[in-house]
Amino acid sequence: MHGDSVGELLAIARRVIDRLDAQYMLSHLLGISRASLIAHPDRILSSTEAATFLDWINQRADGKPVAQLLGVREFYGRVFGVDQHVLIPRAETEILVEQALARIFEQKRLDLPAEYGLSILDLGTGSGAVAITLKLEVPDATVTGVDVSAAALRRARANAATLNAAVTFVEGSWYSPLADQRAHLIVANPPYVRRGDPHLAQGDLRFEPIMALTDQSDDGLASIRTIVAGASQHLMPNGWLLIEHGYDQALFVRDLMTSAGLVDVESTRDLSAIERVTAGRRKDNASKPL
Repeated sequence: MHGDSVGELLAIARRVIDRLDAQYMLSHLLGISRASLIAHPDRILSSTEAATFLDWINQRADGKPVAQLLGVREFYGRVFGVDQHVLIPRAETEILVEQALARIFEQKRLDLPAEYGLSILDLGTGSGAVAITLKLEVPDATVTGVDVSAAALRRARANAATLNAAVTFVEGSWYSPLADQRAHLIVANPPYVRRGDPHLAQGDLRFEPIMALTDQSDDGLASIRTIVAGASQHLMPNGWLLIEHGYDQALFVRDLMTSAGLVDVESTRDLSAIERVTAGRRKDNASKPL
């Protein structure tokens, strides 16, 4: 093709993919805003730009996520690099961050003992989006991200370097590489999709790492059980555990936390009114609550 304009290419794209996806991809490719894109439909693309965009259209039509095509995804107002080795950060996970920050700020208000410092563990860190965001929002915190995937950790370390976030990343399954390390806050967005769930073979999920989506358990709760079971051993007195989970798992996660001896257990709803994040506190009557 020759002399392709913005308007012509978007018209081609709209036949096979979502209009907003097309605009977002083309604005990213050209390094301009969507508003500028729409305002200048007669702008001519180079042959290389047009070929790249047409290739993206075809891949998106086949279901490849926009974030993987562009190699980036925005999360909590920052841009994170993503690839096929990490779960694409989702808006729902920003609730996990918001709930974590609320407890951190309450902890600070109650004058956390200075000798402890503030420590945070992010289990199943993936791209590092949660760990890095918490570090940047709370610069004086010590943040450690854990993941069993070496490829995911390479991406997380690259994101931390790009965003200038001093986060420590360690390889291993959940608590296994942490020895007796404790934290004031443990956050996790573990795999929670049930084995055989039809969604795993549909849409964007086909292109994301299966181990980040499902632990192959029948109820999707195996990883969450492991995280809850080890929480008290790795939480400081009155420390909090926060877990993102599936749309219908909140009751089960609350029961797991309560059975494990955690208190003040509660779930937070997302923008679709779905209980998405559940939190519980390690009880310590000798200490001041967060």
